[in-house]
Amino acid sequence: MIYSMTGYASTTREVVAAGTGTNGGTGSSIGVSVELRTVNSRFLDLNFRMPEDVRVTEPQLREMLMTKLSRGKVDIRINLNRVEQTASAGALNHESLKQLAALERAVLDIFPDAERMRTGEILRWPGVLTESGVSQEALREAVLACGKQAIADLIEVRAREGAALGRVLIDNVTEMETIVARITPLVPELIAKHQQKIVERLQDALGIATTTSMPREEIAERIRQEVTMYGIRIDIAEELQRLTAYLTETRHVLQKGGKVGKRLDFMMQELNREANTLGSKAVAKELADASMTLKLLIEQMREQVQNLE
Repeated sequence: MIYSMTGYASTTREVVAAGTGTNGGTGSSIGVSVELRTVNSRFLDLNFRMPEDVRVTEPQLREMLMTKLSRGKVDIRINLNRVEQTASAGALNHESLKQLAALERAVLDIFPDAERMRTGEILRWPGVLTESGVSQEALREAVLACGKQAIADLIEVRAREGAALGRVLIDNVTEMETIVARITPLVPELIAKHQQKIVERLQDALGIATTTSMPREEIAERIRQEVTMYGIRIDIAEELQRLTAYLTETRHVLQKGGKVGKRLDFMMQELNREANTLGSKAVAKELADASMTLKLLIEQMREQVQNLE
């Protein structure tokens, strides 16, 4: 199985305050949500956005992600949604209220003209509300549980997308193998035809059809040498063999699965090199067209490979 580096997953959970009844009793709760977004990256890059209340869970979440993922830029967003179901006095932290009142009196002693705090401001002051009665331990456990589920969902999404990308890449490999198999038998004939054209041009250039001071044997030997050397320069047998070998290896990597992104990126570089060489040596339209199609397919594969882990 191969995995894409792009994906999205979100998990939510409600943490009910201790003592809250299940049949409409008083109390409140906190909604915990963990959201994961991933895009491609050369390395594993983790970015956390979370309230300070649950910052303590970051090392454990980081370890969980590093165990499951090897590449990709991951944005982790954790939200806490406090839902107050009652305004009972039991939801207030009286100790924090006393401390806040003492602070206000101290400020007013120095700045007697300062405005007093409003009720809404007091209730929003950190620590005044008892966090709906939800303990910090319960809150941390909920975040970690949501994180674990979100990571599992993310891996499943990345696996599905990776499988789809794998099928596209296999189809491209098959099409490229078909092209190589089609042109390989044509190469000797195409090269022979081109060499014959070279012979005719050289004969004209060296004056075979007209008078010349060079012996025919010397001219014929010179033509043979030039044609032989040119034939060596335009021979693409090695390029076709390497293309076949690289395509076979690419198919093997895709079928084996795992962390294939970097390996396939290297294979795309090698395939592109051979396709370029094939194009530079092309002596017939069939070969030039084949080189162009191969380079197009390789470029398509390169774009897809960038998204694989």
